Amino acid sequence: MTVGGDGRSKGASGTLAERLNHLFAHMHPAGAPYTNAFVADEISGAAEYGGVKVTEQYLSMLRNGRRTNPGPELLRALAKFFAVPVGYLLGDLSQPQAARVEEEVRFLAAMRDQRVRAIALRSVGLPPEVQDSLTTIISQFRQQMDLPAEPPGQDGEPRAE
Repeated sequence: MTVGGDGRSKGASGTLAERLNHLFAHMHPAGAPYTNAFVADEISGAAEYGGVKVTEQYLSMLRNGRRTNPGPELLRALAKFFAVPVGYLLGDLSQPQAARVEEEVRFLAAMRDQRVRAIALRSVGLPPEVQDSLTTIISQFRQQMDLPAEPPGQDGEPRAE
C-alpha cells in the first residue's frame, strides 16, 4: 500500500484500478495471487455472485484503468469475492472505514506467512503485559535491523474489538 503526499493511502482514495490491483495482490490464499482468468471464472461460474458474467479481458481493462465504470452487479460480485465492502471498490467509504478494510487486508496477507502466524498464535492466551513485552522485543529487533518500529500502516496500539 502506498501513501500519497496527503498522507492518505492510495488504496482508499485511489482509482478503482488501484483498489482492484491491491486486492488482487493481497487477498489470495498462500501461493500466487489470483489471475484475471481465475476471478472471472469463479464469479461467472457461481450462483453466489448473482449470475454476473465477466471476462478475463474486462477484468484486465478494469485493472489497467481502460474501463472505470463497471455495473453495480459486477462491483457487488467483486466485493463479495474479495470479502470487502462494495463501498471500498467504489471509493466512497469514510477514511476510517477504508483504513479498517486495508488493515484487514494487511492482516490477512501477513497471516499467509507461516512464521508470522506461528508467532501470533503462540501469543494467544498470554497475559496482556507479556504480549506487550513481546511487542517491545519485536520492535527492538526491527530497530536493530533498520526497519520501522511498526510495519507500514500500524500504530502499535492494540485494536479495540
